[in-house]
Amino acid sequence: MAGIHWTILLLSSLSTIVVVTSERTFVPSSSKAVWGVPRGGEDGGVAFATPSYASQCEDVKSSIIADASKQIEALRRSIQDEATPISSFGSKADTICNSALEQFATNAPDAADSSASLIYDKKLDELESALDAPLHVLYLKQLALHRETAISTFRSASKISSSTSDYDAMLSADSAFVQQAEDATREGSDWDYSSERSHLQSIMNDMASTKKKILDVKIDSAEKQKTAMSFLQQQQQMIQQLQMQLYGQSSPWNVGLAYRIPDTNFNVQGTYQQGRTNVQLSCVPDEYAPMLGANGFTNGVGPGNLGLSLNLSV
Repeated sequence: MAGIHWTILLLSSLSTIVVVTSERTFVPSSSKAVWGVPRGGEDGGVAFATPSYASQCEDVKSSIIADASKQIEALRRSIQDEATPISSFGSKADTICNSALEQFATNAPDAADSSASLIYDKKLDELESALDAPLHVLYLKQLALHRETAISTFRSASKISSSTSDYDAMLSADSAFVQQAEDATREGSDWDYSSERSHLQSIMNDMASTKKKILDVKIDSAEKQKTAMSFLQQQQQMIQQLQMQLYGQSSPWNVGLAYRIPDTNFNVQGTYQQGRTNVQLSCVPDEYAPMLGANGFTNGVGPGNLGLSLNLSV
């Protein structure tokens, strides 16, 4: 043939004849065809081997994972940006996984024998595992957000409730968490929220215990203060009894008198209490003198510069 030079090399150490041309190199073999290795044929002496069954399934699986990853990334961004749980996360994760498995069943080649069936089942499991892993990470984030919501609800309820109703608040918060966790769990998966629930219950128990300790300290402090006041009252009564024994029966009259000397800053105060008289002279400037004039309200003794108080003990 014009333009093509044929060279045949016979290798003594190998039982294979290598045919070299200026265009392609062929390696004939009696073994199964390998993907991408050309084999001689009728069409110009060139033919291509079909890919193995495992390679075809792997290509289909990779394509499906790439498409599903975009949906999972959208869910992740929604949780990260809004910092709020996604409603019905479990059903959405279910939809992503079931849709991917259906696509694989539709696009994967048919299994011709038992060995191919094993490969098919293996790739199907690998596909589900590849999608379940990132979805499970988002599921744990969902549980963390639901747990924080339950703690906030319990904290708000415990502030306005008594210690006897803290138990009811804990039950209400735990029930709400379980309902939200069930909604976020993918059906048929091994996802579990028991550890997060236990953590939530532990936190609420610690909060309730701390609140009870604070309440007990306040009650104990009030009781001690009440005891101290009662002791002081008893001491005061004892002192009064001793005074009555020393000075006799005191007068029930308590009288107080105050007088400001006109045109001066001197103020005279006198008191009569429990049979004892006390006189006090003080110098107190009259702050209203510039407003009332030189003599104040009156000139002499009157309501403007005379004060009187009366206290009668019966």
